[in-house]
Amino acid sequence: MTEKLSDKTRNTVLQPLFDTGWELTEGRDAIKKTFVFADFVEAFGWMTQAAIWAEKWGHHPEWDNVYKTVNVTLTTHDVDGLSALDAKLARKMDGLAERMQD
Repeated sequence: MTEKLSDKTRNTVLQPLFDTGWELTEGRDAIKKTFVFADFVEAFGWMTQAAIWAEKWGHHPEWDNVYKTVNVTLTTHDVDGLSALDAKLARKMDGLAERMQD
């Protein structure tokens, strides 16, 4: 079962994500990031790749897409806050975005 990040592990798990542009969401125990791609096709392609991983891991983002911009919010609804799954999906999303830019 997934557990909410403890105060002890929270900074260790989240700090590397903050270094890549993720930030805490005001008023919620969640993280968010805006990804900007070259165009709509690239943004939608990235979303498709991320969706495959999200489905595989049973952990789905809150997101929206307008043209080449994708806004993502991650939280674990089952624990009413951030879990290791959020960090895992955030790292995967960052990696997929990096590959799109290569």
